Amino acid sequence: MSETTASRIETEVRRRRTFAIISHPDAGKTTLTEKLLLFSGAIQIAGSVKARKASRHATSDWMEIEKQRGISVASSVMQMEYRDCVINLLDTPGHQDFSEDTYRVLTAVDAALMVIDAANGVEPQTRRLLQVCRARNTPILTFVNKMDREVQEPLALMDEIERELGMTVVPFTWPVGMGKQFHGVMDLRQQRMRVFAPGEDRVAGDEEVLEGLDNPVYADRFGMQYDNAQGEIELVIEAAPAFDREQFLTGRQTPMFFGSAVNNFGVQEVLDALVELAPAPDARQAMQRTVQPEEPKFTGVVFKIQANMDPAHRDRIAFLRVASGHFERGMRLKVVRSGKELRPNTVVSFLSQRRELLDEAFAGDIIGIPNHGVLQLGDTITEGEALQYTGLPFFAPEMFRSVEVADPLKTKQLKAGLQQLGEEGAIQVFRPIAGSVLLLGAVGQLQFEVVAHRLEHEYGVKARITGSRFQVARWVTCDDPQELKRFIDANDHRMAYDAVDAPTVLVEYAPELRAIESNWPKIKFHALREHAGLVFQQRLDG
Repeated sequence: MSETTASRIETEVRRRRTFAIISHPDAGKTTLTEKLLLFSGAIQIAGSVKARKASRHATSDWMEIEKQRGISVASSVMQMEYRDCVINLLDTPGHQDFSEDTYRVLTAVDAALMVIDAANGVEPQTRRLLQVCRARNTPILTFVNKMDREVQEPLALMDEIERELGMTVVPFTWPVGMGKQFHGVMDLRQQRMRVFAPGEDRVAGDEEVLEGLDNPVYADRFGMQYDNAQGEIELVIEAAPAFDREQFLTGRQTPMFFGSAVNNFGVQEVLDALVELAPAPDARQAMQRTVQPEEPKFTGVVFKIQANMDPAHRDRIAFLRVASGHFERGMRLKVVRSGKELRPNTVVSFLSQRRELLDEAFAGDIIGIPNHGVLQLGDTITEGEALQYTGLPFFAPEMFRSVEVADPLKTKQLKAGLQQLGEEGAIQVFRPIAGSVLLLGAVGQLQFEVVAHRLEHEYGVKARITGSRFQVARWVTCDDPQELKRFIDANDHRMAYDAVDAPTVLVEYAPELRAIESNWPKIKFHALREHAGLVFQQRLDG
């Protein structure tokens, strides 16, 4: 590789910022996503998330059921340029029933933007997502939303975030008033105030900005709200620790911003902070070695598969996080799990449902590879090296349902639809060894509803989803293949295979599982599996 090429890869990697937006449902995450796109110039008009019956919907919500309910149930990917940085923004489902999809998305990002509803504070789903981020030491920026409503006091919110989430909070902006008396935010670093004026379609540069933290104009214009804010700001400046980049990069300190996403207010500061503070792509761990982003050879990992983003074409897009090297359209690549060769010529980048053909990509970028079942979740793609990236988890389902087709003539469509939905991770599909009725496994009830809706509207199949006696599932492995076969044969009445043919034992009660475990000491029972890792290792060994 020439010195010029190496230098270009290094420069492009440094320009990348890849982050996910996380929050509890209804905190305003999808709205903030829209406004970040609007401020960066990526879109000209923001869809109103609230106007569900209108023709405009949030740019990042593309699935029909999302438009009907006004929620995000799939993770959307958007790319934009801002201040000479390439920003890859992933909008995750807020609903807890889709925590698995969110978990996998968080393996593909270098930072997270946490949105908190200023009225509700830290909510249960926020805690769960934060646990995932903390486990990976993901840097987190915090945006406190909906300041134009009657909300909690900012000092109380700051205290709650520190207490509940175990992170030190460093306010970068501070609100002046709230609700009908919300006058704007003080930028504590730039020492100026951005004055609030309601309005959904304002863009950067429209707000009035007043210089200084103690400008005499403030007291005349903003009265008691400014007096209160001034006292809080003095307290915060004195008591809050200074921003420490190392603490931030290890997820122990979070910069905090206040605003109102629906009014495009406070968004500019967040976007600037993402560019300035969020890290560029770093090294990633494979089973064999640590891979540096500036390495010349291309490698990447599939963290999401989405079927039917364009229902007219029955497409399936594999979302791939580039981990190293320089991707070029048409280059010769290898799917490490299967050994199959890929020469992707129609690779796309995303602005939600709008796509653009992509000629090249670098570490940190998220690219979409259309394929028909060649790629699976967790697949590593390289220029030939036998690598397997780790850390893409599947959790044992907590709820089970049987699924049958209402019209027997459509059995084939049901199986094809469920196979695709299972491969994209929308639901876990199990084929019991005994019996022909397929089983669905999920984390939450809404997943079953979404699958029924998608089967009907994307595959033309009305499915009957009914109760199942099973309540617990565990994937099973064994160092001795013969012992594993004996176990499967002896327990065939409660054995099934999942979407990637991993053997799974299904039981009705936890005590039943404990009895099976004690009877089969050589068998390993897993509540979590990392996709493809085991299969890959067996193929290398065998």
